[in-house]
Amino acid sequence: MNPRRLTPSMSLLVAFEAAARHCSFTKAAEELALTQSAVSRQVQTLEAQLEIELFRREGRKIELTAAGALYQHELAAALGRIRSATLQTIAFKNDGGPLNLAVLPTLGSKWLLPRMHEFYAKHPEIMVHIHSRIIREDVQSSAHDMTAIICVGSGDWPGFISHPLLTEKLVVIASPIALPEYRSMTPRDVAEQSLLNVVSRPSAWSDWVDSQGIDHKAMRAGPSFELTAHLIQAVSAGIGIGLVPEILVQDELQSGELVALFEPLESGRSYYLIYANRYQNLLSLRAFSAWLLSLPFPQY
Repeated sequence: MNPRRLTPSMSLLVAFEAAARHCSFTKAAEELALTQSAVSRQVQTLEAQLEIELFRREGRKIELTAAGALYQHELAAALGRIRSATLQTIAFKNDGGPLNLAVLPTLGSKWLLPRMHEFYAKHPEIMVHIHSRIIREDVQSSAHDMTAIICVGSGDWPGFISHPLLTEKLVVIASPIALPEYRSMTPRDVAEQSLLNVVSRPSAWSDWVDSQGIDHKAMRAGPSFELTAHLIQAVSAGIGIGLVPEILVQDELQSGELVALFEPLESGRSYYLIYANRYQNLLSLRAFSAWLLSLPFPQY
């Protein structure tokens, strides 16, 4: 097949996408600053090139055919990526433009945001848009529209540059009011309590029980939460016992609102700043990375 048929000109594609979105040549023409007849001719040229009808025409009314609807769906995503790439390229004249940073919700609210004023004091010209994301080990789904991500994992992400920030340690937490006997509790006693869980870490308690040599039959599963922040609040309310990253409960442990029952255990994972290879030369990202890596991370 002739490659030209598979790669119509951008003007034809933009005219079709606008007409398809509005279901109107007139509204598409207004958006594109063209005449209605010019848009109509471009769509007809595209149909002739593809040798397929994209619109059904009834007088002045137009409606997408099944093929046209499929083509519009694919084109809208493709044109969106082109526009995004263009904006990112243009942003280079402003030292890379604003950063879109994805971060785990609780880590963002309890650890990153309280420190961001320090970054802005050093770099008032750089804007960081922070997006809360439940980020899985497979970061592709969270990274497609982000400049960088702060997440927890193994550090093995092909196609990404990763900077380790902090080794993750998990700690068993309880409310001293709801559980006044916490000082004398054994790991077996803990396993028999209501064990609160974060849905993104379904095996956390099982791994902890294994590390203590306790039979899984002794475990008492409690409610699950999507956000670690909600689990921490539930522990404070006396609903059960939690197993959470120690970095996320420093304030509660220092104030005495919560207590740690045993020494924290390393989870085998770490927190990382990661970004796609193609972003490594962005000046704004370099500045943010240097600042983040200079922070005095807590050593437990």
